[in-house]
Amino acid sequence: MSRTIQVTFDAHDPEALSRFWADAMGYVNPPPPGRALEPGQDPFDAWHDFLREVGVPESEWNSASAAQDPDGDGPRLFFQRVPEGKSAKNRVHLDLRAAPGLEGEERMAALEAECERLVALGASRVERHEPAPPMSAGHIVMTDPEGNEFCLD
Repeated sequence: MSRTIQVTFDAHDPEALSRFWADAMGYVNPPPPGRALEPGQDPFDAWHDFLREVGVPESEWNSASAAQDPDGDGPRLFFQRVPEGKSAKNRVHLDLRAAPGLEGEERMAALEAECERLVALGASRVERHEPAPPMSAGHIVMTDPEGNEFCLD
């Protein structure tokens, strides 16, 4: 029997990092328990209202956040505030499949377009690896706004 997973990120700013990854992956930031979002409502405004109502101190409002696949297929992403910063290369990283089925220059052009979109959201480009068939179709190494490495693949 296979298992489902949740990917957990240690973060300095869980809300901002969950917004980035929701945008990067086409995910959504879920509403508070038992609440539905109005069309166009910012989920974090709803969370802040909820946390205020249940008596959570404002200093703790950004202690955790989440992003999830709106179709329920992909893993949930959880972001938890930690006091320490990132100190070394992450040992696990995500590969975002941004050009499925494409090859060569068409693939790399799709990866470049997605790279530009993610840079505008706060990511940083690290380096491009050209296609080297048959072992590599080419990819772009990036970091998220808190320095976690990931690849556009």
